[in-house]
Amino acid sequence: MKKIIIIEDDEVIREELQNFLEKYGYEVKAPIKFNNIIEYVQGENASLILLDINLPVFDGYYICREIRKNSDIPIIMVTSRDSDVDELMSMNLGADDFVTKPYNTEILLARITNILKRTYGNFKTNNVLNYKDFSLNLSNATVNYKKQSLELTKNEVKILSYLIENKGNIVKRDLLMEYLWKSDYFVDDSTLNVNINRLRKKLEEIGIENPIETRRGLGYIMP
Repeated sequence: MKKIIIIEDDEVIREELQNFLEKYGYEVKAPIKFNNIIEYVQGENASLILLDINLPVFDGYYICREIRKNSDIPIIMVTSRDSDVDELMSMNLGADDFVTKPYNTEILLARITNILKRTYGNFKTNNVLNYKDFSLNLSNATVNYKKQSLELTKNEVKILSYLIENKGNIVKRDLLMEYLWKSDYFVDDSTLNVNINRLRKKLEEIGIENPIETRRGLGYIMP
């Protein structure tokens, strides 16, 4: 289980974010005292930090800089400030991402997931994803169904794996595009349509019918 530290002085935001992340299986630490926050972070051996900029005692910039002196732990800056200067300062100090409030919690979750996968390689811990009667092999980008094998592009693998990992749940279009973009494959709305349609056609060619359902106005689901 991955551990996330939330460094946030707003009690309502801190508790809502903690409850949200725990619902998705993360262990969450959310300190309420900030006098010895650097030492606290060093003692927790966490996997990722969500770090607010506006904090008592020390601001997020100082905390980020001090953590980076001894650790490469992923840091996402979370702030109500919305300027290029703040984002640039965060990145220059070693932050891995920058999110402004109010944020979409699902998009924040996708960013957390992607950073953890890039950092710790979790994306490949299970090289085969199974869905009903077919499987997706992540190591060689192929779908296997009834002794047939189908090669997919990188974007198609990303889309299919994300939908399988969230099977039974509707995945919003903007969340899927955010996931792909953060994986260094920029996909706009029309490009997503092209990738989804091509993926469906490929699956149908080997006999897999309608695995990806469109929920108009909502997104996609693999039920």
